[in-house]
Amino acid sequence: MDLDPIVIRDGLLTFIVLLASLCVHEWAHAIVADMLGDDSPRAEGRVTLNPAAHIDPIGTIVMPLMCIFVLGTRFAFFAWAKPVIVNPSNFRHPKRDETLVTLAGPAANLAIALVAVIAGALLVVAHPVLAELIQRVVMMNVGLAVFNMLPIPPLDGGLIFSHLVGMSRETFLNISRYSGIVILVAVNIEAVRYALSTLVALACIPYWMLCSWISPQALSVIFPL
Repeated sequence: MDLDPIVIRDGLLTFIVLLASLCVHEWAHAIVADMLGDDSPRAEGRVTLNPAAHIDPIGTIVMPLMCIFVLGTRFAFFAWAKPVIVNPSNFRHPKRDETLVTLAGPAANLAIALVAVIAGALLVVAHPVLAELIQRVVMMNVGLAVFNMLPIPPLDGGLIFSHLVGMSRETFLNISRYSGIVILVAVNIEAVRYALSTLVALACIPYWMLCSWISPQALSVIFPL
């Protein structure tokens, strides 16, 4: 573990941004489910932005800190929060509403990135110290949205894919039991990491364009080439 103060500062900043982004992601699932008639998330105390309600000790604390401070760049960054459990039978339109709930998480991450880019474009030239924070917020949240929309159970994209192909709930759950390990191994394959990085970069293009439109100077500060 590198005890350099700069490394520790950067690692803690990354961890705080990740924790906030994961919690907003899960809160979005919960609040949309609640709005659509499923009281399960509210009964479990998930309709809140309090991080304590969404933390998975291993996925939200241990794994990220290990990836940041111990494994470094040798392994892909891997983290998750406690999933929000919904009961589709409580929805008026089960498949449609469950899809909306599923999309709410990645959409929340993209919205965070959008707010960060707009704030950064307006503020970072006068306050360049904010550039690093803005960049991390944007890249972290776009990355979470892209990763979660991969069509692999139990990811959000996997649930949507299961609806599209008519996959049964039982099959989805059976795949989900083992796919986490497969995903963890796959994201540490160089070709897969490169493909994911490319997808994230492509998804960031609209944000870069928006930042450039608001303030070309801010673009070069937040996202230097």
